[in-house]
Parts: sequence; structure tokens; C-alpha cells
Amino acid sequence: MGDPAGIGPEIIAKAFRDAPDVTRGCFVAGDVASLRRAAGWTAGWGQVPLPVAVIEQASDAMDLPGACIPVLQVVEVAAPVSVGRVSATAGRMAAESVVWAADAALRGDIGAMVTAPLHKEALAAAGAPHNDFPGHTEMLQASAAAYRQVPVQDLPVRMMLANDELRTVLVSIHMALRDAIEAVTLENVLQTLRITHEALRPLLGRSPRIAVAGLNPHAGEGGLFGREEIEIIAPAIALARSQGVDAHGPFAPDTIFMRARARPGLPAEFDVVIAMYHDQGLIPVKYLGVDKGVNVTLGLPLVRTSPDHGTAFDIAGTGQADAASLVEAIRMARQLLNPAAGGS
Repeated sequence: MGDPAGIGPEIIAKAFRDAPDVTRGCFVAGDVASLRRAAGWTAGWGQVPLPVAVIEQASDAMDLPGACIPVLQVVEVAAPVSVGRVSATAGRMAAESVVWAADAALRGDIGAMVTAPLHKEALAAAGAPHNDFPGHTEMLQASAAAYRQVPVQDLPVRMMLANDELRTVLVSIHMALRDAIEAVTLENVLQTLRITHEALRPLLGRSPRIAVAGLNPHAGEGGLFGREEIEIIAPAIALARSQGVDAHGPFAPDTIFMRARARPGLPAEFDVVIAMYHDQGLIPVKYLGVDKGVNVTLGLPLVRTSPDHGTAFDIAGTGQADAASLVEAIRMARQLLNPAAGGS
């Protein structure tokens, strides 16, 4: 469901209303009242809101007719939260929805999970255990590690942001930039290359062509602007290539994303770019348009995607939110589940 104080419930309601072919077999893990309220916000003048169908278990979603929003109540019922405001209650509801969906996916009760946006301040305000995690990715990693009964560090994951033109995978995710620079180690870069190779190979039907961005301007300019490319990134690429990974670089960060961008009549040189830190990789994809961007967590023993935007508290409750990125996230989840069939 995402944070009920944000646009998550609204874009869910719009996706079920406007893209029934994409949402077939889907249901909402969250709060019935929040979805009913959102359905009302998204109804046009004089229109009847899309009805919410309360289901008792995940499999019930397969038997429902169209033109409704199936919702499974997986959180404690509470009074409606204020829209557009950070709330501990909203943070708890969002977190509990994620944990429920992750557990259901790990058990095999559902095929994939698509997460609507949560608010990191609300997550922190929700208290333990939810405030231990800065976002979805870390929550899912912890759930999967607990399910497999292994330490979290033994289940490495990576974030991929993708749209029709560009894919990027990040060496580090949610951390301060100073810490992200320290996270550029040979082990982390090599691990990112391996995870990306294994995740994209079934999706593409071949080994992905991976470009690796440098950390420093001009990829260090031969050591003039830093030695990370020489001492860390290039050796990691060499090791990955020796293991069958089609990796290249390191390339100057200010140009490699253009070389990996696919456009009509102009195919990309690479299938994906490995970025050294969060903003280096996400800014190029988001600049191309958040309406088509999809966030995918690689390395998990489950399929998880999400839209490429946040909770948008400033427009929550107005019915203005665009569901396009969520629809694309559902499409991507289907494709990852069944790449040979094109996501059907």
C-alpha cells in the first residue's frame, strides 16, 4: 500500500481503474479504509469510485471480476491518517504492509510484490523494529535473510533503476556520500557486477553488456583525480571478466550513461551501467522521466519492483498523482517472473 498519508493508495486506485489488463490477478496488501478513501479521490466529477473488494486471502484475487480493487487487510485497523503529513501510524502501516508482502512472497503465496512509496521519516517515527531500516530495500533484505536463517551480510542486494531507455545498478544505496565513497571497495564492486549479471541474464536471454562508471571525474584521469579506478574498480572488472561477466570500464561518469541510453534507431552500447553511489546512478534515469522509471531490487529470493518516485505529500489527496510508474513497475514484475513469455 505504501504510506497512506502519501500518494500510494491513489496511484494504486488509478492503476486498477485505468490499466485493468496490467493489474489482473493483483491485490493490495494494506488497509481497506485507506484504499476506499483514495478511490474516492481519484473518481472524476459525477463518477462513482471504483469499489473496493475485501478479500480474505491472496488467492481470492484470482476469482474476482474486473472493475474493483481487491484489498487484503494486513495491518491493524486505525483511524484515517492525515494526508500529506509525517505520521508514526502511517509509517507503521506502510512497514507492516511491506513485511507481510515479503513474507508471503518468500513462502510462495504470491508471485511478486510491487511496493508503493513509503516515507523514510514516517518509517523512523514508527519505532522499532521499523526504524532500523532507511527504506524498502533494507527491510526486504532483512526479511529474506531471516527467512533463510543467514546473516544479512550473506544476502547482498542491489538497487536497479530502469526505464525504456536506461538501466543503472548502484554499488551502495541509502547512505551519506562520505560513507558511499568508503563503500567503493573491490569486494562491493565485484559483488555488484555478479548480482547484475545473474539478475539480467534471464531477463535479456543472454549475458548483459555491463558498463562501469568511475567514481571520480573523468574516471580519475589516470590517477590525477584519485586512484580508486586504478586500485579498486579496474581490478574488480578484471576479476568479473575472468568469471564470465561481460563488464567494461571504468568510464567517465559524465558520458557513460549517454552511451548506455537506448533510443529509437540508436541502440545502446551497453545494457546497464554500474554506478558507484546513489545519486550518480539515479539522476540520469530520473532525468529521462519518472513516469516510466521502475525500481527493482536485485539479489533477493523474490521479485520486488516499485515506482520511481516518493510519497509526494504535496499533492496527496488531490487525485493528481500519476500512476504511470506504478503500472510500469507491475509490468516489470510480471516480466521478471516470466521473461520467456514477455511478462504474461
